[in-house]
Amino acid sequence: MTTQQTLYMIFAFVISFAFTFATTPLVRRLAFKIGAVDVPRDSRRMHKKPTPRIGGLAIIFGFLVATLCFAEPSKNLMGTLLGAAVIMAVGIVDDCHALDAKLKFVVQIAAALIVVFVGDIRISVFTNPNILSSNPYLVLPQWASVAVTVIWIVFITNAVNFIDGLDGLAAGVSAIMSVSLVFISIRVGEYPIAVLGIALMGSCFGFLPFNFNPAKIFMGDTGSTFLGFMLATLSIQGVFKSYAVISFAVPLLILGLPLFDASFAMIRRVATGKSPMVADRGHLHHRLIDMGFSQKQTVFILYAISGVLGIAAVLLAESGILRALLLLICVLVFLLIGSMLGSNSYVHHIEHKNDTNQDNEDNKEE
Repeated sequence: MTTQQTLYMIFAFVISFAFTFATTPLVRRLAFKIGAVDVPRDSRRMHKKPTPRIGGLAIIFGFLVATLCFAEPSKNLMGTLLGAAVIMAVGIVDDCHALDAKLKFVVQIAAALIVVFVGDIRISVFTNPNILSSNPYLVLPQWASVAVTVIWIVFITNAVNFIDGLDGLAAGVSAIMSVSLVFISIRVGEYPIAVLGIALMGSCFGFLPFNFNPAKIFMGDTGSTFLGFMLATLSIQGVFKSYAVISFAVPLLILGLPLFDASFAMIRRVATGKSPMVADRGHLHHRLIDMGFSQKQTVFILYAISGVLGIAAVLLAESGILRALLLLICVLVFLLIGSMLGSNSYVHHIEHKNDTNQDNEDNKEE
């Protein structure tokens, strides 16, 4: 990487951080004026007072300024930004007037298709699971390539949205995931991906001072779906295609925390006869809270997990397939054990709550 590219990356971080930091108070005022305020009405909400929730606008603004100044124009960039614009638009509307989950899902699919057909970004090669085959790669037919890419982008977009349940959690985890993307991109000279990743990282860090507990503003769906969409799109571009042998492992590890949480949530909901799109209070951060950790402790625990996964991804980028598989399995087992330990506490929390409600009812009758 040249000196000019290095300076551009530094400036991209500084500008995205500065513009996000400077505009967040303005967005906060705007949120109160237009009624984009989150009022706690159920037990899933961790905050106690009405809080503005379109902070994602500041994140997007900082990212866009840095990107337009320092990113290299390309077909990939155009498709990514057009798709992100669609995600941003529906996020703003949803934060102001709650939209139906099915409608949001359809719009997310449309945004992913823009990335595929306008940006020409898609997952086209998989590692061959048949280790006895002489061909290490499986080339997907076009229809399968489009389907897999859309599923990946939509799933990650919602996965990051799912973890946006505690002050500073989604922004911090997204920043950590961006660090891993940037580091790997720099290592192999993928400058375009590195610039976008570092702009995303800077905007997350610029928003965090206002989003740490107790948060002055939430990013809302505007921010969480935008971050998820960008991370999903960046994770299947450039550098990650060069790691064809472990292409599935590197992005899976980088995005491991939201991926695991979203997958577990959907399995749990389906297993209990609920729609996978219906929100509940069973995410990883809820379980840690129910185990007795404070909001700040829970956030830092999840930061640490995301950081470990990111470091593992960086190491895997320079390792062989066997080590990649072993480390991936170990990390997934670790997360699974953690969630199982939390499940007992979660069940106890629900039972205790039901008992308390029953006692209250009995007292009323008396």
